[in-house]
Amino acid sequence: MKPFVQPLGRAGWTRVRIILLMVALSVGAAAVAHGAWDLGVTRRAELVALADEQYTRSVELAARRGAIIDRHGKELASEAEVDSCYADPRRVVDAAYAARSLAPILGRDEASLLGKLTAKKHFVWLKRRIAPSESKAVRDLRLPAIELVKESRRYYPNRTLAAHVIGFAGIDANGLDGIEKELDEQLLGDREAAKGVSDARGRIVFSDGLVGLKGMVGNTVQLTIDAQLQYIAETELANTVRVFEAKAGHVIVMDPMTGEILALANWPAFDPNQSNTSTMEQRRNRAVLDVYEPGSTFKVFTLAAALNSGKIRPAEEIFCENGRMEMFDVVIHDDHRDGWLNTTECLKRSSNICFAKIAGRLSKERFYYYIRRFGFGERTHVTLPSEASGMLTHYKKWYDVDTATIAFGQGIGVTGLQMATALAAIANGGNLMQPQLVRSVRDPDGETVRQIAPEIRRRVISRYTARLVSDMMTAVTEAGGTGEQASLDGFLVAGKTGTAQKSDGHRGYAKDKWISSFFAFVPADRPRLLISVTIDEPLISKYGGAVAAPAVRRIADQGLRYLGVSPRVVSKSAAAKPSGKTRPDDKAPHAKAKEGIEDETRTAEAAPAALPPGQIRTPGLVGQSMIDAISTLAASGLRPMFLGTGVAVEQIPGPGEPIDAGGFVQVNFQPALSDPVENGDDGESL
Repeated sequence: MKPFVQPLGRAGWTRVRIILLMVALSVGAAAVAHGAWDLGVTRRAELVALADEQYTRSVELAARRGAIIDRHGKELASEAEVDSCYADPRRVVDAAYAARSLAPILGRDEASLLGKLTAKKHFVWLKRRIAPSESKAVRDLRLPAIELVKESRRYYPNRTLAAHVIGFAGIDANGLDGIEKELDEQLLGDREAAKGVSDARGRIVFSDGLVGLKGMVGNTVQLTIDAQLQYIAETELANTVRVFEAKAGHVIVMDPMTGEILALANWPAFDPNQSNTSTMEQRRNRAVLDVYEPGSTFKVFTLAAALNSGKIRPAEEIFCENGRMEMFDVVIHDDHRDGWLNTTECLKRSSNICFAKIAGRLSKERFYYYIRRFGFGERTHVTLPSEASGMLTHYKKWYDVDTATIAFGQGIGVTGLQMATALAAIANGGNLMQPQLVRSVRDPDGETVRQIAPEIRRRVISRYTARLVSDMMTAVTEAGGTGEQASLDGFLVAGKTGTAQKSDGHRGYAKDKWISSFFAFVPADRPRLLISVTIDEPLISKYGGAVAAPAVRRIADQGLRYLGVSPRVVSKSAAAKPSGKTRPDDKAPHAKAKEGIEDETRTAEAAPAALPPGQIRTPGLVGQSMIDAISTLAASGLRPMFLGTGVAVEQIPGPGEPIDAGGFVQVNFQPALSDPVENGDDGESL
């Protein structure tokens, strides 16, 4: 009988071992597969995060801000790549030695550096955006775990030029003042986290090209500022402040036809490259922040209000009380003891008494209405931070004498930009323009994402009244006028002086503190530049005609030559002013205004000079209908800004004058030259 279990032979045991091995391998393979699934699928996110923590570092680098350029493309603010110093404290070998070595190089406190180098972190900044010399010194130390990475730093190549307009950006690329602050979102690209991988020694290695990626670059902002005119304004302002030993000052240069600000200068100045070393007084943008009593410059707007309301005739004479007049228990004085003066001479002699009487013919409500129409008591909404709105009490709270004192610029607070914008309404024919600092915004590809066109806020006075006031203002800069030192050979200059006492802070006036000012537009018959100069607390002289008027003349002289505006010979009949003892016919100023309009159609410019790249000559439009003018401008690649209806009687710039390609040409239309605009028909609503 055979046994129940047959003994396995050698071949049998071999098969058993093979089977057992296959089972073991299968179990092992299943375990490996399960482990791989667990690592690769189930715990993938957890393990990836752990690996990132061990081998990579994520550092948020500041995006590259877009450039700021002037109206001709000159860079005013740009970006430059510089090194920033960082450390991995967990890998620092000798923190005390590293802190002691780095402190004099980076200009940091040794104790502060030691605190950072001993922190329980993988990454700390030691100093952002260091100088090339500092960067080289750090590299030469070869300290473990102390590394450098490229970052973008804001750079202002022209130093103090237009600093108060541009402003400056902080260490994290955030705009902190000026255009940098107001247009921060447009200028600042998207922030991105830059990841670095640790090498075999644990050092962080950043990928190339992290700085300057398209997604991290902001838009380019083009300003209306002209860098050359800005330089002229800043130079003349600094010289004037120093010569007259003044506390401060500001200058505004504007195109009155479009409201574009061509220059805005303040003194004292500062360098935005070193903004942390400047004081608040140096960084103060006085042209939009400082509120002051304008003094006699305000008489221009009182005169415009009275003429436009029909409360005074252009050639009417007013008795100036021989320089002293009592009104509502207040004594009003003049610097001159004048008798009878016509309205032009009242402005020329800057008589407080005359203008107190002129304002007296206006009701409080009507006078207040015109002051508000000219933009006083409200912000201009220019693209700058923290603009002041000035100070204007409602007429219902005025005392009886307030109408008289406000008429010659006391009891009202204004900013320099408000005054310049209001004067532009007289220079351009009666329209209050929106002051403009930004022309366009472009994306990193150069495509325009925003184009800002000139904007008319409202009509303030009639074109006829504006021309009358302009004509009268030219008397101020002629012989015997308070602004004689602003006269310019070959050009008519329409201006006004201002000499105002400063408040002592106790409802009174300081005896030895003054604000001297002068504003003007030139040429008076076809304005290209409006210039406002305000000097705070001059010591050598206090009169606006002596302190500010010469600065206006020098800025106008250089500015007009820079713009290529040729002098024009003015006939004696056109330039003559009526004397105080005669009573010229009331229509004489209107005839003069009409003569100026017709003269523009007859004037031929001198032989044209070569133009710089990007400029063309303006075609002649006077006499054309609106449709023809549109066609002519379109053929030249220019853009229209039309005022009125009928036939073109005036254009700015004039025929043959240079203009930026694609720029705006203002064309004024009226039904007929023989049918003048009557007082108040398009500027009076009360």
